[in-house]
Amino acid sequence: MNPEHPLQPETLAVRAGTVRSQFNEHSEAMYLTSSFVFASAAEAAARFSGTEPGPIYARFTNPSVTMFEDRLAALEGAERCVAFASGMAAILATVMGLMKAGEHIVASRSIFGSTVQLFSNILGRFGVETTFVSPTDPEEWRAAVKPNTRLFFVESPSNPLTEVSDIRALADVAHAAGAWLAVDNCFCTPILQRPLDLGADIVIHSATKYLDGQGRVLGGAVLGRKDLMEGVYTFLRTAGPTLSAFNAWVLHKGLETLGIRMQAHSAGALELATWLEAHPKVSRVLYPGLPSHPQHALALRQQKTGGGIVAFEVVGGKDAAWKVIDATRVMSITANLGDTRTTITHPTSTTHSRMTPEQRATAGIGDGLIRIAVGLEAVVDLQNDLARGLDAL
Repeated sequence: MNPEHPLQPETLAVRAGTVRSQFNEHSEAMYLTSSFVFASAAEAAARFSGTEPGPIYARFTNPSVTMFEDRLAALEGAERCVAFASGMAAILATVMGLMKAGEHIVASRSIFGSTVQLFSNILGRFGVETTFVSPTDPEEWRAAVKPNTRLFFVESPSNPLTEVSDIRALADVAHAAGAWLAVDNCFCTPILQRPLDLGADIVIHSATKYLDGQGRVLGGAVLGRKDLMEGVYTFLRTAGPTLSAFNAWVLHKGLETLGIRMQAHSAGALELATWLEAHPKVSRVLYPGLPSHPQHALALRQQKTGGGIVAFEVVGGKDAAWKVIDATRVMSITANLGDTRTTITHPTSTTHSRMTPEQRATAGIGDGLIRIAVGLEAVVDLQNDLARGLDAL
């Protein structure tokens, strides 16, 4: 690569991280093996000691996984990426690799329901305390800081309300407190937003979503400076929440079309959100690309587009929301997102059902809320699909 002419994201998504075998294959090979053979006892010792690079054992070194890590790191502008078996494993590894009992997390209250459970219940049992605050008010974060605060954690845009946090402002607050800022970049991907460029220390992905893009495999990733990622990698090497070589190969190939997919997801989402906002049975639409979104101006500064997630509310609570969902014939009723196929879900009874009613109310997740992850179908077909249920309310 010529430093005078850095490659664009679309090119990095296709070319970065490629390592060819002695056969010089054009499409990257898949390394399905549990271990690797050494030429000598001395080479084995050198690999295990870290004085010689190269794969050792597939729990923590596999060329297929490394190629995915290197490609994603190039896209995010990170020094290092560590891949995991799922997005939740990536979040767990971030905390376990960088924190210890007696330390404190400040987290947005508008995050994925399983992340809330991880922070509140599981990590809490091991002495890591979490305070939940508004995703959009940096002063709440500042007020929540304690002497033992080590990590800020935020999703931007948030799941499912698409709230946009001021990443640079939160980074400033975190760094003033001696803490790291971790940003879950699942909704935007590095094509639309690069949190490290905005001051964040750590980027986390559920690669299951847009990075794969076709709903095929699970995966996760943590990215940041080499020194920070060393602790995360050490946790992976010891505990083994490992991304499989097959899943890594699928994700590596999925990145090749990430740029054009995110453009198409975003264009479709904006068109659908605009249509929903004009529908008489819809009380509210939440999409960062709409001027009516509370953080629209901030989204325009931080993101290239509004992304592919649209949330909206219908009058009539859960019964009305379920009627709209059950009337669909094109959309897939599933909690996953980031697929070529549009998905629709009711967050209160699925992705955020393990939160208490009080937690959901504080986060603003009502019974009439529906979340749509816009795929690559014709938008008119999605409109007709939703109209079938909306018009019957």
